[in-house]
Amino acid sequence: MPDRPSILAILRTALLLILVAGMLGTVLELLLLEHTEGVWQLAPVVLLAAGLVAVLWHALTRSRASLRAVQVVMLAFLLSGLAGLVLHYRGNLEFELELHASAQGWELIRAALGGATPTLAPGTMIQLGLIGLLYSYRHPALGGGRTGPTNPES
Repeated sequence: MPDRPSILAILRTALLLILVAGMLGTVLELLLLEHTEGVWQLAPVVLLAAGLVAVLWHALTRSRASLRAVQVVMLAFLLSGLAGLVLHYRGNLEFELELHASAQGWELIRAALGGATPTLAPGTMIQLGLIGLLYSYRHPALGGGRTGPTNPES
């Protein structure tokens, strides 16, 4: 049976590969959807590119600085995802109110959540950010952090 450091290394590698695949797929989808009109639409595209650069830098160097860069970009992914959820919802809400000025309450909320702009799609940025932060949790490049219990019987 592999020891804990080996298992953690395998899990970290898997998380990194999942993160890269997710970032590549998401940036490709955003570009195909022409999600590039204005600063707000371009922000996730730029962040995904920054994430790919940070992860590549980290994959090549495994340095503390590169891992911190990954963490910073992943935090920006979280903020971007939250902002995107709000922007998508507000846009759908405005559209629904134009179509049905008398709509209100749960009917309006439900229509806005299921509107033309996918309200929950920015959640992908949140998921990717969480995967990246999970990858970096107690990472050996940070130094001083334990990677697991020192007692193999635990």
